[in-house]
Amino acid sequence: MHPSAQKVADAAQQLGIAVEIREFSQTTRSAQEAADAIGCMVAQIVKSLCFVVSEQPIMALVSGANQLDERKLAQLCGVSRKQVKRADADTVKAATGFSIGGVPPFGHVRPLPIYVDEDLLQFDEVWAAAGTPFAVFAIPPAMLVKASSGTPAFLKK
Repeated sequence: MHPSAQKVADAAQQLGIAVEIREFSQTTRSAQEAADAIGCMVAQIVKSLCFVVSEQPIMALVSGANQLDERKLAQLCGVSRKQVKRADADTVKAATGFSIGGVPPFGHVRPLPIYVDEDLLQFDEVWAAAGTPFAVFAIPPAMLVKASSGTPAFLKK
């Protein structure tokens, strides 16, 4: 297993969650690529999107079928839309310990405020990145919320 995927497996174990990490030869970097590799609906893919809100990195876990509404994210954070910026690759790596395309919903190098797209809660199982653009794992949405210490929210446009 790739060392970054092992970090995710270790973090899951520390949280008391049993996950099976699946590694693919093709990339699972985008929601569509992940859904194609897994054989599930795009809506079941968890996109880990990192933003900087008032200079604080935050994470939004969004259904692969949805586009995040940054105005709604700003409202949740109690700031104006102008204070919400998409994090660059260096910021994502520093805040989570993982590179874009493989950022898991938990196991970050430091705690982050996390919001979970309510649309993910309609499924029995969703799929999240497991540390690399080639690794994913399935998790029940309620467990995703608990493991990430996330707050369910209406995030889509």
